[in-house]
Amino acid sequence: MVGVSLSEDDCKNNSKGEFEMKARIPKNMGGGAQNMNSMIKQAQKMQDQITVLQEDIEGRDFSAVVGGGAVEVVVTGKKTIKSLTIKPEVVDPEDIEMLQDLIISAVNEAVNNVETTTETEMSKITGGVALPGLF
Repeated sequence: MVGVSLSEDDCKNNSKGEFEMKARIPKNMGGGAQNMNSMIKQAQKMQDQITVLQEDIEGRDFSAVVGGGAVEVVVTGKKTIKSLTIKPEVVDPEDIEMLQDLIISAVNEAVNNVETTTETEMSKITGGVALPGLF
């Protein structure tokens, strides 16, 4: 059996002569509406920061160079291809597959750069907490 010590302040006598216990919230959990308002303000501030960051990233360009500089691709933060540069010496009609592989590799690398940058910079705002649907 666990012993619990109660003071007279913890209990009160109701109209029927029975004792009722008061519910107590731990000291660090209080605040009620004031604490909730503070949390809402913090969430709104975080949302505003995320919106600014998303707009900033969407306005940036990300590039990738593969094949020793043979292929370069630039994508926007919205992950759309802005430019593709192919050096003439890699265009071999006998080996189209190599050129295709270089282009795919460059595009994938540039898109990964966008995603990595977004995740890294978002985690600075969110404290590392993943928030689904934000990016």
